[in-house]
Amino acid sequence: MSDDRKINELTEAAGRKRIYSAIQPSGQLTLGNYLGALRNFPKLQDEYDCVYCIANMHSLTVRQDPELLRERIYNLLALYLACGLDPEKNVLYLQSQVHEHAELSWILNCYTYIGELSRMTQFKDKSAKHADNINAGLFTYPVLMAADILLYQSDFVPIGRDQKQHLEIARDVADRFNKLYGKTFVVPEPLISKQGARIMSLQEPDKKMSKSDTNAGNFILITEAPETILKKFKKAVTDSEAEVRYDEENKPGVSNLINIYGAVKELTTEQVEETFRGARYGEFKMAVGQAVAETLAPVREKYEALVQDRAYLDKVLAEGREKATVIAAATLRDVYEKVGFVV
Repeated sequence: MSDDRKINELTEAAGRKRIYSAIQPSGQLTLGNYLGALRNFPKLQDEYDCVYCIANMHSLTVRQDPELLRERIYNLLALYLACGLDPEKNVLYLQSQVHEHAELSWILNCYTYIGELSRMTQFKDKSAKHADNINAGLFTYPVLMAADILLYQSDFVPIGRDQKQHLEIARDVADRFNKLYGKTFVVPEPLISKQGARIMSLQEPDKKMSKSDTNAGNFILITEAPETILKKFKKAVTDSEAEVRYDEENKPGVSNLINIYGAVKELTTEQVEETFRGARYGEFKMAVGQAVAETLAPVREKYEALVQDRAYLDKVLAEGREKATVIAAATLRDVYEKVGFVV
């Protein structure tokens, strides 16, 4: 098959819109990641041209153990597959294996302003957490993120409601480049999940559930055993009212559990309240835990089988690299020509 034909097939995808998403292999993913993103990904693969990246280059803004990072790369790929992503229908690839990311990132650095980067809240947050390692990559990582998205001419990027700022800088850079050199990049739009995008901590329901939380009781990992999941829900924070009622301000713990149960069972808040009307908190928490454990069980089982098959995972990465490179190389070649490089 000629390069031109492959480019046409992969970039046009029969006229479908393209979705791009990237996750860092910096730790195990949580129930919040599953309900807010991963569970929805397989639903998109027949309607959109989907590109999913393991963003290991971004991971280096924080010091990593090399062997652990390599292991986490394979773990994340296995989890992508266990959640239902079909490597034949999607582009699943490792960021560092596609050199165009680094090359486009440098060019876009020259079209991004210091003021834009200094306003990024994540830089401020991570700088506070890692005061001994405030590196240049931490400051310029939004440019690499913009390169990730723009390389693939992405129409949509799935994000949570609290992540809009991360996409805005990519949109601004794309607009700026397009105005200078003519239409080069698709300006991406956010694709915000309507359900399950804000799953909060079990012990501290005023903050989002996070894989980087130092208290393991605050989060549920996608691959955790059912007995561990039930134990954590048993200890989940509620309140003294003994009423299963949604009220984020006055009953954040109970409201979070209602959100989780509703997301898992695909029920409205009102339906969950009606289901547990008159129920005791202990009964309610165990029901939520059981629903979560049952939902995650098949994912965990598939993951445990896949993560042992390193040869298959390497094959998926190799095929993903080839497909990703075709798209990325076409975009980078266009950029090189427009800025005046000899190609």
